Amino acid sequence: MPQQYVVPQFIDVEDKIIGPITVRQFVLMIVGGLFLFLFYKIFIIPVFIVCAIFIIGIVGLFGFAKVNSHPFHVFLVGVLQTIKRPRRRIWNKELTHLVAVSKDKKKDKKERIQSAAPTVVRKPVVGKSRLAELSLLADTGGRYTTDLSKIVKQSTINSEKKGNNKTEKKNNWEV
Repeated sequence: MPQQYVVPQFIDVEDKIIGPITVRQFVLMIVGGLFLFLFYKIFIIPVFIVCAIFIIGIVGLFGFAKVNSHPFHVFLVGVLQTIKRPRRRIWNKELTHLVAVSKDKKKDKKERIQSAAPTVVRKPVVGKSRLAELSLLADTGGRYTTDLSKIVKQSTINSEKKGNNKTEKKNNWEV
């Protein structure tokens, strides 16, 4: 009899360590507190107050703010990725790759298109024996297994026989 295991649920919820504060929030507050202590020792009081407001705001933003029920750092990474990516993408059928063009690089567009050499990609042709094998596999619901080398060898023998004797009966796996 197989053993039963407990499946964890709510794995996207962070563990709370002190009341409603998670480990990530606690570490952020510790790091922020260390920076506050360092700035208190280094700067005079008016500069320290300005730095403290800035540090408390950053720690509060990254520790407790949520945008669309996601932590702020996830939102910030998404914004940075959106800014980094080009705004417009152009697909040229003759080229094999995607040419990304931003608004300020319109002059480079012609140079990049001309420098890319088009290549021809051809799909392999599926032979009759392979089609027959796939058909048999689909008809049997995946229970049929075969050695592909035997089918290829058998199909070459059959094709030679067909050339010599056209009245020969077809095998079951040929279409």
